[in-house]
Amino acid sequence: MAKFTDCILPEHEAMIGQQSVFFVATAAAEGRINLSPKGYDCFRVLGPNRVAYLDLAGSGNETHAHLMADGRITIMMTNFQQPALILRLYGHGKPVLPADPAWQELAAHFTVLAGTRQIFDIAVDSVQTSCGWGVPLMTLEQERQTLVKYHAQSDPAAWEAKMAARTSSIDGLPVTPTDRYISGA
Repeated sequence: MAKFTDCILPEHEAMIGQQSVFFVATAAAEGRINLSPKGYDCFRVLGPNRVAYLDLAGSGNETHAHLMADGRITIMMTNFQQPALILRLYGHGKPVLPADPAWQELAAHFTVLAGTRQIFDIAVDSVQTSCGWGVPLMTLEQERQTLVKYHAQSDPAAWEAKMAARTSSIDGLPVTPTDRYISGA
């Protein structure tokens, strides 16, 4: 049976810290619902009602567009080990770009990776846990380094020009492109 709390409890934070993958879902009033898997060591619990994650440039920027249009976000963590557990964080988020005043404070919580374009800062409204008994047992073989390598090998000026041209989502919602190439820590 699902259980709800109004904040991240210590046992939730411990479970979150053990996960190597999480899923992000967002939507605007119109258009597609976006659901994205995320990897790397890029998720942080910043308090009982606040989390953040480091976002690398990829094929789109739907989460940014949806958060600017609507703000709602759901993060799902699944424990692929024992004990079986699914944890969802429901909240409202905002993108923080390198030029934003909040960037330095948020970036200090992460090892900034090559190709980082923003950090999503999320206010958690509620937390739901459920059994996860239908989720398979799986182990992580290794992180896929392809995305970080791709960005690390990029020409900074060409990368910035490519990002500057990305001003809308696949549904035409506005996106604020990042203003600089980050080579990583």
